[in-house]
Amino acid sequence: MTRKQLEHIIGAAAAISGDDEIVVVGSQAILGQFPDAPVELLMSNEADVFPRHHPDRADLIDGSIGELSPFHDTFGYYAQGVGPETATLPAGWESRLIAVQSVATRGAVGLCLEVHDLALSKYVAGRDKDDAFCRALVARGMLDRGTVDARLASMTLDPALRSAVEGRIKAHFAAP
Repeated sequence: MTRKQLEHIIGAAAAISGDDEIVVVGSQAILGQFPDAPVELLMSNEADVFPRHHPDRADLIDGSIGELSPFHDTFGYYAQGVGPETATLPAGWESRLIAVQSVATRGAVGLCLEVHDLALSKYVAGRDKDDAFCRALVARGMLDRGTVDARLASMTLDPALRSAVEGRIKAHFAAP
């Protein structure tokens, strides 16, 4: 996905949901802070989004411009309407959202996760694709270890999950 494609999704999602603020929580939120992010971070053709003021309308987005929709067939990318609970995030994440607004967003604002918050949501999810994403962030020097650790400390996690997350972070930052 490109930044221009994300902006298109933000504009469409806002029109569908009747909400002028669309929160982007999936991997493509990286495009908020890094419009020209490295290609290995842009492998997904979907953007996970929800309307900030009407999160209950995420299903409308999913049904209208989601996977296998005419939008997806036409453009080759799509939105996945999700809920605010989809991503497990550190305290204060909302105050760090990165605004995306352009002609393509049609007056709406996309609110993308800041890179450290995004990485922590991926570390918690722990899927193979999330691991690869976080490895790439670390390898590219896009994460500060102190910031990651401080924000992780603010998260309420099951002890076993916290231990797994800490292990993944340690491994990524130790890798050559």
